[in-house]
Amino acid sequence: MYTFRPVPWLAAEADNDTSWIQRLSADEVAGFDAALAHAKALERPLLELTPADFPLPAVSRDALRRALDTTQARWGMCLLKGFPVERWSEDETRLAYWGMGLHLGVARTQNRASDILNDVRDVGSVYKATNGRGYNTNASLDFHMDSCDVVGLLCRRAARQGGESKVVSSMAVFDEMQRRRPDLAEVLRGPFYFSYQGAQDAAQPPYYCCPIIGNQPDCFAMRTNRKNIVAAQRDFDDVPRLSDAQSEALDLLDELMIDPRFCFSMSLEPGDLQLLNNYVTIHSRTSFDDYEEPDRKRHLLRLWLGIPDAQPLPENWLEYFGDVRAGAVRGGLRGSHRSAAFEAYEIRQAAYMGMALKEWAPIASSSPSVVTV
Repeated sequence: MYTFRPVPWLAAEADNDTSWIQRLSADEVAGFDAALAHAKALERPLLELTPADFPLPAVSRDALRRALDTTQARWGMCLLKGFPVERWSEDETRLAYWGMGLHLGVARTQNRASDILNDVRDVGSVYKATNGRGYNTNASLDFHMDSCDVVGLLCRRAARQGGESKVVSSMAVFDEMQRRRPDLAEVLRGPFYFSYQGAQDAAQPPYYCCPIIGNQPDCFAMRTNRKNIVAAQRDFDDVPRLSDAQSEALDLLDELMIDPRFCFSMSLEPGDLQLLNNYVTIHSRTSFDDYEEPDRKRHLLRLWLGIPDAQPLPENWLEYFGDVRAGAVRGGLRGSHRSAAFEAYEIRQAAYMGMALKEWAPIASSSPSVVTV
């Protein structure tokens, strides 16, 4: 049974109360090492692995469970420190992280290539180009949420300088908007159109409609990504133009998210696993300068997870998430390369986690029309 517990918080509170930071014990680390050795010996593709193939002892499973539970509690985030990535190879780190995910939830596909475990590192891409994605650049990123219940970033290598993670309580920012400009706060409940940035299924339109603040009466949920709102305005003539009130509301939201009162900064170190609840936190990253040596370059691994204890979502988010029931498998960017192996994994993993999974079908986009707010 889902119990909604997150509350608004300010940056100073996250700095003073570090209960959202947890550290692995030696016994917990030993459990991850043993499970990795077992999985490695099987030599199976990631999508064929089951939780039994990454056999974590209770102490290590409990460490992951506590971390995930923390994302559904006060802070909406957790930093779990101490994974031994300095002695795991890149392939071992990838296998270990996927194995952890098998004990946490159901992985979601993340991009046009339908990748399940993404490398977050600079490969020279351009962030704000058409269909650009920030995780393959060294650019400063706009504040955004990802398409999943919880996003996990496992830090394998840190940058030479920069690349600081920024996290904001969306609940606190919206409370401030309601206090300062209740008229603009209400605007966020209306329709906004976002570009899929080319990561949609072939059966879907290239954009979707999703209010920034949804209509779920019991559970707060925010979803924003201004870069993709701008891209929809730029690339699709049939998308309604933003009203003056909508632009003003987005400007105020941008102003608040970078305000030091709300914006909390953390530097991810090798071995850190950052977990964020996408409905009550907003995140971004500063630009960074990297090392020259390939294996010293900044490198994080990203999982998008649907989890069994996640909150119900707003009904008017159905088009984007595909399912709004509490604890159902939902979200992800389908892309164009979802394989039969992924479909089999998704069914198997949802059953293991006790999560509802309905057959996917494209949901018709809200008919574009002139937006008047």
